[in-house]
Amino acid sequence: MQFILEDLRIFTHFHCRLLQRSIVSLEANCSTFTGGIPGSLLQKIVPFQKNLGKFVGLHPWWFVTLPLLVSAGLGGGFYFLNDLKSNDIEEQFTPKNGRAKAERRFFQENFPQIDSQFSIIRLNTDGVFASLIFSCQTNILSVAALEEVIRIDGQVRGITATHDAQTFVFSDICATVNGTCNSNVMLDVLHYNASNIHFVNITFPEYCPVELDHNGFVRSAKAMRLFYYLKESNTTLGDAWLQELIDLLSNVTTSVTEVSTVISYFTSMSRQQEFEKSTLSVTELFAITYFLAISFSIISCLRFDNVRNKAWVASLGVFSTAQAVLSSFGLLLLMNVPFVITVASSPFLILGIGIDDMFIMISSWQRTNIQDTVPDRMAETYREAAISITITTLTDVLAFYLSYGNPFGSVQSFCLYAGTAILFCYFYNITFFGACLALNGRREGANRHWLTCMKVPEEVPPGRSKAYTVCCVGGSYNHDTGTEEEHPMTLFFRKYYGPFLTTIWSKAIVVFFYSVYIAVSVYGCLQLKEGIDLKNLALDKSYIVQYYEAEKTYFRYNGPNVMLAVNGTFPYWEENERNQLESCIMQFQELDSVKNLSTSWLHSYEKYAEQHGSNISTEATFKTLLYQFLDHHPMLKQDVNITNNSVAASRLFLQTIVQNSTEKNMLNSLRKTAESCPCPLLVYHPAFIYHDQYTVIGHVTLQTITMATAVMLAISLVLIPNPLCALWVAFAIASVILGVTGFMALLNISLDSISMINLVISIGFSVDFSAHISYTFVSSTKPDVNERVVEALTHLGYPILQGALSTIVGVVVLSASSSYIFRTLFTIVMLVIAFGLLHGIAFIPVFLTFFGFCHKLRQD
Repeated sequence: MQFILEDLRIFTHFHCRLLQRSIVSLEANCSTFTGGIPGSLLQKIVPFQKNLGKFVGLHPWWFVTLPLLVSAGLGGGFYFLNDLKSNDIEEQFTPKNGRAKAERRFFQENFPQIDSQFSIIRLNTDGVFASLIFSCQTNILSVAALEEVIRIDGQVRGITATHDAQTFVFSDICATVNGTCNSNVMLDVLHYNASNIHFVNITFPEYCPVELDHNGFVRSAKAMRLFYYLKESNTTLGDAWLQELIDLLSNVTTSVTEVSTVISYFTSMSRQQEFEKSTLSVTELFAITYFLAISFSIISCLRFDNVRNKAWVASLGVFSTAQAVLSSFGLLLLMNVPFVITVASSPFLILGIGIDDMFIMISSWQRTNIQDTVPDRMAETYREAAISITITTLTDVLAFYLSYGNPFGSVQSFCLYAGTAILFCYFYNITFFGACLALNGRREGANRHWLTCMKVPEEVPPGRSKAYTVCCVGGSYNHDTGTEEEHPMTLFFRKYYGPFLTTIWSKAIVVFFYSVYIAVSVYGCLQLKEGIDLKNLALDKSYIVQYYEAEKTYFRYNGPNVMLAVNGTFPYWEENERNQLESCIMQFQELDSVKNLSTSWLHSYEKYAEQHGSNISTEATFKTLLYQFLDHHPMLKQDVNITNNSVAASRLFLQTIVQNSTEKNMLNSLRKTAESCPCPLLVYHPAFIYHDQYTVIGHVTLQTITMATAVMLAISLVLIPNPLCALWVAFAIASVILGVTGFMALLNISLDSISMINLVISIGFSVDFSAHISYTFVSSTKPDVNERVVEALTHLGYPILQGALSTIVGVVVLSASSSYIFRTLFTIVMLVIAFGLLHGIAFIPVFLTFFGFCHKLRQD
């Protein structure tokens, strides 16, 4: 419930930011705007912001130099980046207080592992191991294929590793059973001679998928898996040996000529190693991102007027955002805050926010009177823009910092870094970028060229060529309003797009496409899959991806051997109590996800007592014979915790299957069955540590979005005076969420922890578009609904398009990433922006024309 609330805070405050920005932008762009953000606090902020703007305009060089010095100083924190990287998958991507972690502690305390009696099913952790899957299209049990398997096995066992001048081989560090290395049963049966396959009858279909002959013996198989487990007591030596194995298998080639054998391999440290490479894969994209951001900003701010052109200002706005990332990250690194891979995606989002703030500052500047002095123009700019930036920054920072209590370490780190970066982005916008805007204003005031800074005439001198007019003339403005000329894109929305959209045929086409959009979205939602695929934590070309695919293809049927523990003292000697426990075990075996009870010390003990003719119906005889039984069965001795002459806990093992059940369903059904039994039972397997995070993904996401939409509606009613406008905002949120979720499923993105976080955080961007258009529509004084739509699109069509494109530019390079994590962020943000843009400039404007009484309701 905690992380539901934290995600809701992020979601709600993103919406607050966008709604507040929408209101202030509307105040600047729409002359009919009559609302505002009430409160005495803003009345106190306005004079301060005006004075700050005027002060920056008077002393711009101070505010250029100081941020540069601060950035240079704090940037030194990147020296500690490598030391503070914290990408442990379990620590950062599973709930810190997950249920499986508590269960693991119980099993570790009650059933400690015994090095001399190694057992795979009794591991409380993943263990230290290497796994090899040999597969072929024909028959892995052919002599030729088996010879290849045995050859590779010999190479693996012969690996020599060195650590701290100590040389060792597999037999020196292997996990042992009675003094012998834990071996692979299949090769033991063959006595490491492939020809013996003709004299051996295999009856247990462990090497699925298999084909059986008429006697029920295995005739052929597609794959075989070998394990090499090492002692956990010295993981340093184990890691060194595993690294040698990875190096060996990355260069190995099969020598079989009759059959083609494919080797897929995986080690206990592979997932972590390959996951950490994801950060490196995105680092090189930063330079490309900032190049694209600068290019887009310049193009957006280009003017045909050689004086009013703001190319340099746009470039410095992007540089200001880069400074914010450098300073914030450096500060937190100096404070020893862990750096998790999720943080690597935050600069892309921060860039979009920074550019958006920059556009607000520039837009406010352009609406000031050109005849005023630079300090006065800066004061007016800050009066309009800085208040909006202040409010939205506070909501963003508060949202991120409150979300620091999220149970996922990766989310905590992301929120802390992103919140701090937004805070610095705000400070640098009102200082460094404001100073750059003031310096540019001085240039414009002197009517100097944007590139050469030489004075140019405002009008074309007689006899000059067209080339001179294009390159050497500038400084024109609207003499009626005293502001700069109308932007060409604004003219496009006013004269062409708006009138075209309001024709009857255009409306019919829009309604048709919206119907298709809803139908496809609903269909996609019905196809949505849940659950995280661990291969998505690695890069696309990682060797573990091939291993996971082979494992899924050939060994999907058999699930893990799940431990079933009797928690606490239990009167095993009482027959009624044992029957009750047996009834619970039968309930487990009836589950679709359970194949059978694979190992039970209690059943073995009951047979032992029966064979010895002993009556174990009394406590004394039960305990006396139990000690004797356990001495003869040292492996089963690990399953009974005897403390103070009492059985404090014991465990059994359930063989699960996942053919007809997902990991989520398996985990939920096992836990539910354990809770329903009158006996105190616990279920556990090391894989449950990772499964914990997505057992609640579906209902948590639905609950979070539903609550956030309701809260957004309430916020809209408070911030936007017209209730119908607030309803249109809520409608747009629901519609965009439906579309993003549906198309996300159609793009084969499952609902997992990664996509859920991106979805909840990114969905807030969609509100901006609908809030702009719907409020301007209901605020218009035009008598005709079509005219009001045209007016809304004239004022806000280009700002909406500009905001959407700036966000896309911030994340577009992530589409080229070889990491699923970053591609998912790009895909979801793209869906949100695309559908939000469609709603803002097409769907919502057309639907508003069907409800002309909105305007009348507002007047009433």
